[in-house]
Amino acid sequence: MASSTFTAHAMIAASCLFLLALSPPVMAAPADNTQAQVTVDTNTTGGKKIYEFYCYQCHAYAGDARTLASTWLDPQPRNFTISDPQTLSRDRMINAVSSGRTGTAMTAFSSVLSGDEIKAVVDYIRTNFMSGNKPLLHYHTPENGWNNHDRYRDAFPFASGEIALDTPWEQLTPQQRNGKQLFMQSCISCHDRARVNNEGPVWELRALSFPRKHYTHTAPVDVISGASPYALHDRQPETETLSKAQQRGAQLYQDNCAFCHAADGTARNWIGSFLEPRPRDLTGEQIADLDNGRLRAVIMDGIEGTSMPAWKHVLDKDQIGDILDYIRRVFLQPQHGVTER
Repeated sequence: MASSTFTAHAMIAASCLFLLALSPPVMAAPADNTQAQVTVDTNTTGGKKIYEFYCYQCHAYAGDARTLASTWLDPQPRNFTISDPQTLSRDRMINAVSSGRTGTAMTAFSSVLSGDEIKAVVDYIRTNFMSGNKPLLHYHTPENGWNNHDRYRDAFPFASGEIALDTPWEQLTPQQRNGKQLFMQSCISCHDRARVNNEGPVWELRALSFPRKHYTHTAPVDVISGASPYALHDRQPETETLSKAQQRGAQLYQDNCAFCHAADGTARNWIGSFLEPRPRDLTGEQIADLDNGRLRAVIMDGIEGTSMPAWKHVLDKDQIGDILDYIRRVFLQPQHGVTER
């Protein structure tokens, strides 16, 4: 449940240190023209799941490399959507993923992924980002969970970079001001890199964005991530003894809050440990001493100067109430028990 301040270069440095094997950026152009390619089902859990765990940080979910990480890398990650599959061969891509690319941030994955997994992720990239009608480039569709995406239309110029996000408010039309506010409230959590005219000081705290719903940071893709000490805190507590409201709250918490506060509420997972100031430990006495009115206000309005965003545009009052019930019951009941809404 966090997303407001984080050091830009610190975020990239921390990501590169811990996610060295999770952030493959640049695949150089090949010398040969091997045509072999396996068509993959976009709904399978093979290449898609691998790509969205290891590759998206630099190459982006749509394969166009429009990510925050890519703006700090030189050379920048490859934009697969403009790469010609006739020129960039499958064999050369498999070699790049297996062995990495010298002089770039593209690391070798042969010690993390099997040969079949490397082929699967390469075929996923070629099929969905480089060939045909490029189905995954049409992200905001009902099939991907986006109904009535046009309601964000005023924000589109900021998401596309047509209008710089730091354009002074007084220079924007009423419609553009509405779009900027909408972008900041709803879109930036996934788009995470708007165009700006002034980058500002290198070490200035910047807004932190994080993926939701379509991505899981706890997927046991390999033994390396599974062995992390942070993984101990991303194990969801059992929910069988919970009321229906608390079970709803459990799902909402895991989908929206656990990314920063950890599945067990301690904020001792990887993301929580690198945020500054740290997300609250929801199992501690400081939280237990707050009444539900105060906790509800924090969730709805966020906390300025921290990584806690406002959730009032994402969750309704009943959903927030379910989350509070869950937190009280699972994280705080040993000390204080469940309280009324």
